[in-house]
Amino acid sequence: MSFLQTANKVFENEIAALTRLQDRLDEKFNQACELMLHCEGKVVVCGMGKSGHIGNKIAATLASTGTPSFFMHPGEANHGDLGMLASGDVFIGISNSGETQELTSLLPVIKRKGIPTIAITNNDASSLAKHADVALNIQVTKEACSLGLAPTTSTTSTLVLGDALAVALLEAKGFTADDFALSHPGGSLGKRLLLTVDDIMARDDELPIVLETASVTEALFEISNKGLGMTGVVDAQQQLLGVFTDGDLRRALDKHIDIHHSIVTEVMTKGSITIEQHKLAVDALNVMQQHKINALFVVDADRHPVGAIKMHTLLKAGVV
Repeated sequence: MSFLQTANKVFENEIAALTRLQDRLDEKFNQACELMLHCEGKVVVCGMGKSGHIGNKIAATLASTGTPSFFMHPGEANHGDLGMLASGDVFIGISNSGETQELTSLLPVIKRKGIPTIAITNNDASSLAKHADVALNIQVTKEACSLGLAPTTSTTSTLVLGDALAVALLEAKGFTADDFALSHPGGSLGKRLLLTVDDIMARDDELPIVLETASVTEALFEISNKGLGMTGVVDAQQQLLGVFTDGDLRRALDKHIDIHHSIVTEVMTKGSITIEQHKLAVDALNVMQQHKINALFVVDADRHPVGAIKMHTLLKAGVV
């Protein structure tokens, strides 16, 4: 038998098991979701061995999608970590057999604490299922392993069931992309949804600005000193009239304009594209891409320049 043939058999086995699980979802799934939705504390997930690895991932998915959760190792729980479990929590126990000793030994204490319990198991007659408030059966008849021993299909079904619970709760809570970003500040999505123009813009002494009466030469010195490839041009009230860029200089030279005796307003780009400082950094990126520019000024409500941002800054910040 080729490797591909074996792989296809594994896929077929696990897909069939997931289809059966989907077809047999019932009111118990709703009951489990209700318990978790109204949980006043945290959802504590517990499992041993491969079930523990899956439980760890389920807890992480719940936590990142708006349901406070953590994984508790049953072995450690038997030696003190059960103190992590508090009133108001919901307990999820995962065991294919439903008879994992490290897990079942916790049940009397969990019951005494009055903590609602959800079982994810493959055996409705098991100790774990019988002592649970809600028992979810993954209903796996055969592992994908040719020996029928290694947890494969059972762990996949458990993982998908955990994903279903997490997403159902996410939608019930109205969890948004902004909420997701708050729990992923280090990820690319977090940066795109949390980072504002004000967080990364050049400001104060870094800001290239000249008066409308400045010469082109003075404007070039300002561009060179501030290193943004442009300078803003303002009137006496410090309102932005336009920008003068490297591109404007090239166009002036092409027209044979005497830059040594011209003022900057003769060659600047009038009514330049701007953005407000409270906007997201990704909004600045979209504006630059839309208008095919590499930098833009940040202005307040009165069109006073308060900052500047360039494409390189967005690249360094990880927004691009």
